[in-house]
Amino acid sequence: MSGATQGLATFTAIDADAALAAALGKTRSEILAEITASKLKGRGGAGFPTGVKWNLAGAASSDEKFVICNADEGEPGTFKDRVILTEAPDLVFAGMTICGVAIGARKGIVYLRGEYLYLRAVLEAVIERRRRAGLLGERVGGKDVAFDIEIRMGSGAYVCGEETALIESLEGHRGEPRNRPPFPVDTGYFGRPTVVNNVETFACAAAILAKGAAWFSSIGTEKSAGPKLFSVSGDCARPGIYEFPLGITVAELLKAVGGEDAKAVQVGGASGRCVPAAEFARTISFEDVSTGGSVIVFGPRRDMLHVAKNFMEFFVDESCGQCAPCREGNAKLLEGIELLEQGRCSARYLDELETLGEVMQCASKCGLGQSSPNAFLSIVHHFRDEIMGRPVHRAS
Repeated sequence: MSGATQGLATFTAIDADAALAAALGKTRSEILAEITASKLKGRGGAGFPTGVKWNLAGAASSDEKFVICNADEGEPGTFKDRVILTEAPDLVFAGMTICGVAIGARKGIVYLRGEYLYLRAVLEAVIERRRRAGLLGERVGGKDVAFDIEIRMGSGAYVCGEETALIESLEGHRGEPRNRPPFPVDTGYFGRPTVVNNVETFACAAAILAKGAAWFSSIGTEKSAGPKLFSVSGDCARPGIYEFPLGITVAELLKAVGGEDAKAVQVGGASGRCVPAAEFARTISFEDVSTGGSVIVFGPRRDMLHVAKNFMEFFVDESCGQCAPCREGNAKLLEGIELLEQGRCSARYLDELETLGEVMQCASKCGLGQSSPNAFLSIVHHFRDEIMGRPVHRAS
């Protein structure tokens, strides 16, 4: 893929059944080697090498293993997984099955976002069709391989997008992150080795088995291989789902979506970074500005302090409250934004809030608290003059 494509061009062109057949014609080690050679990294945002994760789970000793598809998709501004599940569900299920074959798991679970309840019946119908076709069940593809998939609904909490909180939720507990180590590949769902990957990651895995690791790694950059789906929204002429090679610049993306006059772009959703116009030559890649897929465009008339407040209100609501840096820190950052709105936040106090945000990034237990200050810190850094010096609002 050489340029931008609107929609799911690569994924809808892949034959999911052919991908699974290719995998079933290989040994477990050959499947793992193909995924590793492709340089695929997790498409949920963290960017952990998929081959490493699958190899660790495959090497773990256990009589039972699990494959979990994270379809929670709670990041603000992200909607590409929903589209994949709607337009290419077979590819996702084939990817999960391939993972099951590779690591020795017999059971797969799709953890579907609670708000996507309307998709459940559709996805279960696809699963049943695949069972009838012999692509799931006791003898997948007529081979001595067993693997099946079930749909489980999410609990409506943003923190359950974190893999260990997701596992806690699946086990019937409150969705709170676990201490790590141990990691899910060793001690996951009910203490068994478990691979948790994002919807797009499983779709990519199936595409790799269908077209080869060399094809996938030839797209993108040396450290960021493959095509990537983006959910583009905000102040642009053509919002929607786009497929770009990783390594595309922010400016190139904006040209494709009709947002050339943007003052800033939020890459990675609420937990991502705000990139100002002066830095639109930066690349969207794991080595520069990484993202799970959300791109929110802010036009020239957007109030960046209002943007920061919107994000921080979200994180105050969504923090699970388990650790103090996240529970108290998000509330303090929101309080500081409200003081800025009132013209009552001094430059010195704003500096202290930036320090607090940096401490949260280091001290929070999970990715929610570690990333929730990102938007605030980047907006303060790039738009300090815009957010400071507002008229003082006196309490009546």
